[in-house]
This record gives sequence, structure tokens and C-alpha cells, in this order.
Amino acid sequence: YNPASEVLLGKPKVYLQPRAGEGRWVQLVSARQVPGTLLVRVAGVRDKAAAERLRGAELEVLRSALPPPDEDEFYHCDLQDCEVWLEGKPIGKVLRVNEYPTMDVLEVTGGARAYEVPLHADYVRDINVSDKRIELVTLDGLD
Repeated sequence: YNPASEVLLGKPKVYLQPRAGEGRWVQLVSARQVPGTLLVRVAGVRDKAAAERLRGAELEVLRSALPPPDEDEFYHCDLQDCEVWLEGKPIGKVLRVNEYPTMDVLEVTGGARAYEVPLHADYVRDINVSDKRIELVTLDGLD
């Protein structure tokens, strides 16, 4: 969830994945930001008990609902499966981007070990989304 994004405020059709049970495509009727989260009303959810069962559900939007990123920007999902290189050698691929309170990190897997690499200039030299390639500066200090 990106609290700065207004995509869900436009009430798009979204994929709703509850904590328990099967996900489904639903239409948002309303959406508003409140401190720390987003409150939405879903078409077909008619009472408080049904709404409570959806508390904490994840909402996913189609890529086509997102605005294109600015130059030198990317969506975290664009980094998934990027090949990660260090000193001219591939060391793995990005499994996902983990969002921590202080910094986002690349979860890199493959080879002999896994790494969590901070998305910071001290560690990441270049990100080329179109080539699905990320060049690192170093892994020093990530043990």
C-alpha cells in the first residue's frame, strides 16, 4: 500500500484477497484515506459483519490502472525477477521488494545465499527496468 497513491480513490475494479478464503474481483463504491490506512466500501458487501470479515484484506489493481512512472522511477513490481549483478557477475534475482519502516530492500535469491540489499545508492549503482538488470556497488556490511 502506498499511502501517497490516489489510485484507489478513483474506485477502480480491484482484486480483493482476504486473509482467509479465496480472492475475487470487486468494484469499489467508495474509498477514503484515514490515518494509517485506507477505508473502502465494496459493492455487494451489505452489512458490518461481512465488512469485518474483509478487514486486513489486500487489494490489487491492474497495471493499466496505474499512472506511468516518471523517468528514473519504477514500481516495486517492476523489480521482481530482475537479474542482480555485482562486479560483472550475476549473483541472483530479485524475489520481491520488502518495505521496512526505514528503507525498502531488495530480497535477492539464487546462488549460494540470499541477500537483503537496501535500495540505496551505497549499494545499488544502476537499475535498468527494461533490461531487467540491477547493478550493485557492494554487498559489504550485509552479513
